[in-house]
Amino acid sequence: MADRATRLLPTVEDTEALGRELAAGLRAGDLVVLDGPLGAGKTALTRGIAAGLDVLGRVSSPTFVIARAHRPGGRGIALVHVDAYRLGGDLDQLDALDLDADLDRAVVVVEWGRGVVEHLTDRHLLVRLVREPESDVRTASWEWVREP
Repeated sequence: MADRATRLLPTVEDTEALGRELAAGLRAGDLVVLDGPLGAGKTALTRGIAAGLDVLGRVSSPTFVIARAHRPGGRGIALVHVDAYRLGGDLDQLDALDLDADLDRAVVVVEWGRGVVEHLTDRHLLVRLVREPESDVRTASWEWVREP
């Protein structure tokens, strides 16, 4: 997996395929931060990551429950899928989720997490998703970021 890359994603299937590709390079302890506006494809990308990790259960947006845990499947890596939008930067609520403990056994994917969860690890995969105006085409860019 390249340190930094960009790709056009014309369809939801392309977004999910990118997620599967990214999952190939992920391991328990990795944090993935998804950045992008509403409708940019964050949950679709997470579905692809889940498929690539071969976790159990259907992946859907965790907006109302804030976090969903998916048990490990064939690769033996669990997935924790978090929607930090409703946390609004509230670090007490974030701490209550105990994501740092989840990082011991899982890949943690956080939608709306930029500027909120990076402190959980010394490096994270930042994925930016942008939806083109008046189009279903998205652009994804991703890079591994090291925290100081």
